[in-house]
Amino acid sequence: MGFREHAARVRRILGIVLAVLLLGGVAAVLVTGGDKDTGTATKTVRGVIGSEKAEFFADPQVVKALAAKGFTVGTETSGSWDMEELPLDGYDFAFPSSKGPADELRAKAKTKDKAATAPLRPFYSPLVVVAHSAAARVLADNGLATLGPRGTSGTLKMDAYLAAARADRSWQQLKGSAGHAELSGTLFITSTDPVASSSGALYLAAASYVADGGRVAGDRAAVTRTAPLLRKLVQVQGAQQSSSDAPFRDFVSGVGNPLVLVYESQVAAQLLAGRPMGDLVVLYPDTTVNSDHTLVPLTENGRALGRLLSEDPELRRLAVRHGFRPQGTASEFTAATEGHTAYLNQTLTGVRQAPVPTSKVLHEMALRARDQGDTA
Repeated sequence: MGFREHAARVRRILGIVLAVLLLGGVAAVLVTGGDKDTGTATKTVRGVIGSEKAEFFADPQVVKALAAKGFTVGTETSGSWDMEELPLDGYDFAFPSSKGPADELRAKAKTKDKAATAPLRPFYSPLVVVAHSAAARVLADNGLATLGPRGTSGTLKMDAYLAAARADRSWQQLKGSAGHAELSGTLFITSTDPVASSSGALYLAAASYVADGGRVAGDRAAVTRTAPLLRKLVQVQGAQQSSSDAPFRDFVSGVGNPLVLVYESQVAAQLLAGRPMGDLVVLYPDTTVNSDHTLVPLTENGRALGRLLSEDPELRRLAVRHGFRPQGTASEFTAATEGHTAYLNQTLTGVRQAPVPTSKVLHEMALRARDQGDTA
């Protein structure tokens, strides 16, 4: 083969290689562009959340909806008040279950621009008590609750319940409890550790409000007035969980106490997923507290995520599927749960919302209930 022929052959080979590389480059651009158009996540954000939101963030449809907006979200779970003890470096957001711990986290955030950490509240959930049917009937027969016509939902009378707690009443002292082996010992509601968990602290806030004649605790004197009762509510339980997920799972599995404080969202999620409800009865306390799930942005990406959760129609729909009530219009939750009104009080008729004390007072209340605070 002559020199010219060899050179021509080399040029042809180089031309083919270059064409392949160019095509590959074009293909790479097309794939990247195509992924971007269909929502491949371009921002990875990391946050700490209450355990009651873990299933929401793990839902493949939520993951897909977030990716369509350019986000991959990594989460770790913690009790809401326990989040205060975590180093916030490396997190883009913190997402406790109520305003109190959110205020503390915002104060802790290492930024002088507090407007950047202004909290967002995408959704909320009232606190309710789940009961087994025998327990609910006994409470109703003794004037501590009322039940709806189907017996699967009703109202817990907080005044009557707190009076029973003050008197250390046992299940055996209530008429109709005989023959139910699980209804024995002191009557109490299982709640989470109020020092670590938002739901446990909010339970004390509602109880304090009722016990103090409809006054929200505003100072140490107010905390002192109800501290003995709150101590009873907590210490009768023994060891407490730091998050609401485990007590609810225990209840659904048929173990543990017959009365458990949970978020309504946990019940609604069960219903909307078509899971068996067994003999579960939902009791809405006639005075309760809405748990405002509050996202504290620690970076701009965290703030963007909070806005998405608050405003994006698909993410709001998915929040409802997980039992949460989106902030703003009630129609989304009402429409989704239309077939489950035997369990859910969609409009919260007959339920009064107790104002929540400041985070400082609420924390003091929790410590006193656990005998860890100032007893002077």
